[in-house]
Amino acid sequence: MNWKFWVKKKEEENKPPKSKLREWGDAILFAVVAATLIRWLIMEAFTIPTPSMEKSLLVGDFLFVSKFHYGTRTPKTPLQVPLTHQKIWLTNIPSYLDWIQLPQFRLPGFTHIKRNDVVVFNVPGIEENNFEEFDKNKWIDYPVDLKTNYIKRCVAVPGDVIEIRNQQIFINGEKGANPEKMQFSYVVHSKTQLSDRVLDNLGIDNGSGYPDINERGAFQLFYLTQEEKDKLVELPFVLNIRPYKAYNQGEWEGNIFPQDRELFPWNGDWYGPLKIPKEGATININKETLATYGKVITLYDHNDDAVIQDGKLLIDGTEVKQYTFKQDYYFMMGDNRHNSLDSRYWGFVPADHIVGKGFFIWLSLDADESFFSKIRWRRFFNLIE
Repeated sequence: MNWKFWVKKKEEENKPPKSKLREWGDAILFAVVAATLIRWLIMEAFTIPTPSMEKSLLVGDFLFVSKFHYGTRTPKTPLQVPLTHQKIWLTNIPSYLDWIQLPQFRLPGFTHIKRNDVVVFNVPGIEENNFEEFDKNKWIDYPVDLKTNYIKRCVAVPGDVIEIRNQQIFINGEKGANPEKMQFSYVVHSKTQLSDRVLDNLGIDNGSGYPDINERGAFQLFYLTQEEKDKLVELPFVLNIRPYKAYNQGEWEGNIFPQDRELFPWNGDWYGPLKIPKEGATININKETLATYGKVITLYDHNDDAVIQDGKLLIDGTEVKQYTFKQDYYFMMGDNRHNSLDSRYWGFVPADHIVGKGFFIWLSLDADESFFSKIRWRRFFNLIE
């Protein structure tokens, strides 16, 4: 045994130094391994691509998602190019092979999902995972850990009963908390079209679609917070602001969840009541529960052979009259309530699809601004609430 371990061996002294190429290779390998472990265990970078969470989160916000809050998931698809998601960067080449699919577990976290948490998750439905592909024959059924990442606010947790009455959420019969910067759509009637200068001064986005201008003035559709609405009302050339409602109570919105006009004549502003599935909760199987929870049972609740045939639930070929849920589920909504594709339209989020908690913004870029004005400095290191 060499007790003088601090003394270099003669062989080591005579060993030729690493080449620059080898040093660079070792450094890159170490960086990739370290970044992969950090991304898996602790935090992952995420960007906001759509306005569904405005004004709480803006398009162009770059944020860190905490994995350790709710507990990190173990990998399900190990054969994957490091630091990629569904495809190799800047290509349409898949970044993974699904030859091996491991059982998935969640490491202990130090908290659990609470109402009004901003949560990143893998959206469950195959349609939402292929929204840019119109040919259904080309749709890809991604593994759970590689499904498209969404970010929304959790408005109802397992066991809750959610209801929306005239845009206001009620949880278990009580009025729910509203996000500070929640938006709805409004029609603004003004003498002339509101200019970009006026809107910029008020911090209001340019609106949705083309204005309708006629002899009565200009009519423009905006997504507004209550504060922005109050500012517009004070302008002398604004004649009227009214809520834009595509549907009234009892009117059915065709793409609403659950998609059954007879049983659930709901829409985005008048919704429910709907009970969120909870692990261990048991339901009776009937027409209404199959319409509500059938997709959960057959696709997401870890049943190897569950199908719905002729209005009956069959598991392993045997009809089931009652069913007990195997995991928790959540109901997610965007803060931009009239411009968000969320649980009102595609249903519940399973617990094993949860990625992490939105933590803080580390960069924010405005694509509509010039080069020197792109950075939104005031949003740097803002905690997400």
